[in-house]
Amino acid sequence: MALSKVGQIAMAVSDADEAERFYGEVLGLHKLYRFGELVFFDCDGVRLMLEGTTRQIYPGQGTCIYFSVKDIEAVTDKLKAKSVRFDGTPHLVTKMSDHELWMAFFRDPDGHLLALIEEKR
Repeated sequence: MALSKVGQIAMAVSDADEAERFYGEVLGLHKLYRFGELVFFDCDGVRLMLEGTTRQIYPGQGTCIYFSVKDIEAVTDKLKAKSVRFDGTPHLVTKMSDHELWMAFFRDPDGHLLALIEEKR
């Protein structure tokens, strides 16, 4: 037996309503459903479960969700227009033999680290 496909990622959030708006309206993820303080989004076959909680939120150190995009600059500009603050501009991370890897980092309302990633060919 070997594990290979991630089926769901869970993150605690301080406000399920705010997280639902940010991930759905700002980032444009497709909401699957909501059950109480649990909000589920589809990320191209991987479920993202956001759980509203009254506990203190400690954004995971070393944890980041990377969203694959085409045209990282255009997506960054669209998110900035929706008041998303980026840690910097999209930047080249490395050149591979057949493509370049670009990334841009930002945070959700609770401080969870998120990123855009593009493999430019």
